[in-house]
Amino acid sequence: MNSIATSPNRSGLRFLVFQHVDVEHPGIFREFWREAGIVWDAVELDAGEPIPALEPYDALIVMGGPQDVWQEDEHPWLMPEKAAIRRFVQQLGRPYLGICLGHQLLAAALGGEVRLGNSPEVGPGEVELTAAGAADPLFAGLSSPLQTFQWHGAEVAALPAGAEVLARNEACAVQAFRFGFAAYGLQYHVEITDRTVPEWQQIPAYAASLETALGCERAAKLADETAGLLPGFAQAARRLNDNFLQIVTRAIAR
Repeated sequence: MNSIATSPNRSGLRFLVFQHVDVEHPGIFREFWREAGIVWDAVELDAGEPIPALEPYDALIVMGGPQDVWQEDEHPWLMPEKAAIRRFVQQLGRPYLGICLGHQLLAAALGGEVRLGNSPEVGPGEVELTAAGAADPLFAGLSSPLQTFQWHGAEVAALPAGAEVLARNEACAVQAFRFGFAAYGLQYHVEITDRTVPEWQQIPAYAASLETALGCERAAKLADETAGLLPGFAQAARRLNDNFLQIVTRAIAR
């Protein structure tokens, strides 16, 4: 387990991060957490690192990855990961933020359904907030439609009982959802930085989905296409991060 300590821990908050490939980390959130003085521990599940005790953590952040939620034979660590997510959200009742695979794992762990979409969704694209999303504290101060960055082939096809859709688009009906008062899934990649596209293009599964979705010519230009949108992505990420930190703080006070 890789512990990233910001000294002193001004916020008093401690986050646990599950990663499924080393280049899918919290991205721009690392900068925000450093500024806020948040301590966070990263567990690289695909490298065989064990899941620690969950009780010391105020929030669980689960990142993306090239795996699919149903590939338990190929990736047996998916079973204890789902169990940990379920326990953190349902039994401990603590805030959760899942991105891409982390979004799908939240749905699967709580009884929803995840399956392959009709085609991969890769690159910049818009999502619309639902009425519930526009009223949700996670999206406070964010506009609709919201410019996002996508890179996924699977999608949440059926929500867990009691969950609510917060964002959608034509390609994917569940771009964001909430379970309970503080467990959130985002299908899109809010954590994107200037290193995201070139690093992810080196992952064979991602490169294949990129070319399927965009074709070879546009795929080769994706980093350039995305570069001009990075300031807007960063602004939206900061707002969402600030909103999530407020949700975590309120959860601690409950």
